[in-house]
Amino acid sequence: MTYTATEMMTIAAARALRNEDICFVGIGLPSAACNLARLTHAPRLTLVYESGTIETKPHVLPLSIGDGELCDTALTTVPVPEMFQYWLQGGRITVGFLGGAQVDRYGNLNSTVVGDYARPKVRLPGSGGASEIATACQRIYIVMPHGIRAFVDKLDFLTSLGHGPTGRERREVGIKTDGPTLIVTDLCTMRPDPETKEFAVVTLHPGVTAERVRENTGWPVRFHESVDVTPVPEPHELSVLRDLLQRTAQAHGVN
Repeated sequence: MTYTATEMMTIAAARALRNEDICFVGIGLPSAACNLARLTHAPRLTLVYESGTIETKPHVLPLSIGDGELCDTALTTVPVPEMFQYWLQGGRITVGFLGGAQVDRYGNLNSTVVGDYARPKVRLPGSGGASEIATACQRIYIVMPHGIRAFVDKLDFLTSLGHGPTGRERREVGIKTDGPTLIVTDLCTMRPDPETKEFAVVTLHPGVTAERVRENTGWPVRFHESVDVTPVPEPHELSVLRDLLQRTAQAHGVN
């Protein structure tokens, strides 16, 4: 079966999740990946959203964290302060799935502004709960399209802490969670070096060259000493993802 780069990215991200994970889900690509995992290889995956919904099983992807689909399909809904104080800050979430407008080599994210803060080219939605998710979840997975404007040498604004501007700050301030451990893009997957925390390419998606990744990365990107090819999407994965996206488009009135 043929597939798109976005489908490859979503499926590769979904595969990183396991049945035993409790996952704090962001809207957009993270939500698509997490729900695909729940509908395929990880049916016992527990999804929680910032609005307080726990063990959420949406039939269609939500437009926002306030989408009624989340509350309607959750096991229970708790107040937002309880979600953050008891569940998130209490260390009960294993994986946070995030995206952003910019990411740097150490997994720091910008979702606030592009350009100068006082006179930005683009003003973005901001952190929401992403800053807390980035520090309190045991692991962070980042999923976002790979391009020179998104994978930058220096963030225009640091919204959500990865490993810090030099890769050392997360440990130096005493944050005990692992931080970003995976970046999935439409070109490759990346993992941080155990010591420096700089992300390096570990797999290239089928048909993608190392040079193409270099051209779309704003820093001199490193490659693992043994770079594999990302396994191609399985027909069942593609079928389930496309069905989910079709239901979502119909529900939201998108042709």
